[in-house]
Amino acid sequence: MARVRYAAGRLCWADVGVAELAAAEEFYRRLFGWEFEPRGRTHSTALLRGQPVAGLGPARDGTPAWTTHLAVDDLDETVKVAVDAGGRVVAGPDQVFDEGREQGWGAVLADPAGAAFGVWEERDFPGAAVTGLPGSFCWHELAVREVTEAAAFYGQVFGWNARTAPLLHGDGSYTEFDLRRYRGGRETVAGMVEMTGVWPPQIPPHWMIYFAVADCLAAADLVEELGGSVEVPPFQLPTGRTTVVADPQGAVLSLIELVG
Repeated sequence: MARVRYAAGRLCWADVGVAELAAAEEFYRRLFGWEFEPRGRTHSTALLRGQPVAGLGPARDGTPAWTTHLAVDDLDETVKVAVDAGGRVVAGPDQVFDEGREQGWGAVLADPAGAAFGVWEERDFPGAAVTGLPGSFCWHELAVREVTEAAAFYGQVFGWNARTAPLLHGDGSYTEFDLRRYRGGRETVAGMVEMTGVWPPQIPPHWMIYFAVADCLAAADLVEELGGSVEVPPFQLPTGRTTVVADPQGAVLSLIELVG
């Protein structure tokens, strides 16, 4: 498979922080068919068709959670711009090595609303080699209450252009973030949903990662069979049937059976 490269501002990687690595590997092996390469005693890389698709490691602050990561050209400059725009540094920056080779530099940031995300400046590891297929991530979506503030932040930090429209059903809005390209083109890289009053107040702003599955209903049943939980029962979107689930350790993710 050809080496995947990610332009700055694209979503390039996803990892999950857990308390029990072996238990998490067993859950995701059975859910997605992943295999794993160990990275020391506390980390591993999930493989699909022999290619890296996600990472597993210790939970940050003891709270199991998935984190989405964006590619950047200059990590130090990105961190500075993010902080100047009202964000904050959660962890890092850190230099990442594997078997003596420098993989790149990474950090975890939070936007002004508190939604955490990673940034990654590659050296020898660009990110996920498989996306959009069952068992790999296919979409990343920000959920916030102040969409105007969020659009301004991500526009300033990553150069994203926000296209916002009212939801067809229900209150609130949906935003598509476009990465500005040379010669006037654009690439839609992520979405943003407005957290209206129907959202429980205890749910904080967050990034949600969608993983493609071949059968959403069967996948939701399997999650429960494996000790996880279905947080939002399967429902239909224009892009496919989706559900929000949590793994047995509490890390939340979305599964989607894509149309077409």
